[in-house]
Amino acid sequence: MLLVLSAEHRAHLGCLPRAGDAAVGELGRLALEQLRRGAAPRACEAAARKLNIGIDTIQHGVEGLVYLLTESSKLMISEIDFQDSIHVLGFSDELNKSLLQLYLDNRKEIRSILGELAPRLPSYHSLEWRLDVQLASRSLRQQIKPAVTMKLHLNQNEDQTAQVLQTDPATLLHLIQQLEQALGEMKMNHCRRIVRNMK
Repeated sequence: MLLVLSAEHRAHLGCLPRAGDAAVGELGRLALEQLRRGAAPRACEAAARKLNIGIDTIQHGVEGLVYLLTESSKLMISEIDFQDSIHVLGFSDELNKSLLQLYLDNRKEIRSILGELAPRLPSYHSLEWRLDVQLASRSLRQQIKPAVTMKLHLNQNEDQTAQVLQTDPATLLHLIQQLEQALGEMKMNHCRRIVRNMK
């Protein structure tokens, strides 16, 4: 699987050859620091002074590297696919080797950082349900008004929460059909590849 770079990201990464081979290691370090702790303008300014390069070149290089490393790590692309992805940039062999080594050395840590940034969503624990039918009221002697009441128990951060939901059977049947359709789509090859790359 190749990583497709937009024109903007190509432009940002295009400043790497101008920065020089020595600067790539520094920009890689800044990109990893930005992933760990967030943007650090002072560190970029210090690197610009140290390397005698414009601050814009440093910032664009760091942004390009952050994108390249995070997207490659998310997809867990192989060494060959990474090389093919950056080959289109037209960099020297030395620069390509430096970028590959930066990716290989840090992809596990980057995936770990991205995993920590992902929102912690609640997970299913159990479901209780009840069917209520109203057969008559004061104004209407004969009516059938069914309602399904569900109590959904969820696990979130080692705590259990419960949500009470109520709906009519027609809406519930429609919801079941939509979920079954989504599960059917998950069995398609395209979806399987996406899920496999997300792990």
